[in-house]
Amino acid sequence: MAAKGSVPVVIHGQEYRVKGDSDPDTVKRAAALLDETMSRVRERAGTADSIDIAVLAGLNLANHLVVLRDESGTGTAVEEEQLDDLLALVEAAVAEASA
Repeated sequence: MAAKGSVPVVIHGQEYRVKGDSDPDTVKRAAALLDETMSRVRERAGTADSIDIAVLAGLNLANHLVVLRDESGTGTAVEEEQLDDLLALVEAAVAEASA
């Protein structure tokens, strides 16, 4: 893991600085995945509410993780780290939208 730092990312048109121990490239890839998922949710749901989009995108990604865990029998350390990264990004997006 990398030393604690701040990684700039853009999610749903908004710039965030994600702080944590995760590898910056992993955080950027997670942010890109979340941004892509939020765009798909916005298109399908037809909503513009950022919090609703973030929650539905988080649910979509969590569902994919649950399916992967079920197929593999257990979550790996890498999956757990990726989930933590995604959760941090969703929390940051929701906090920014609520502010």
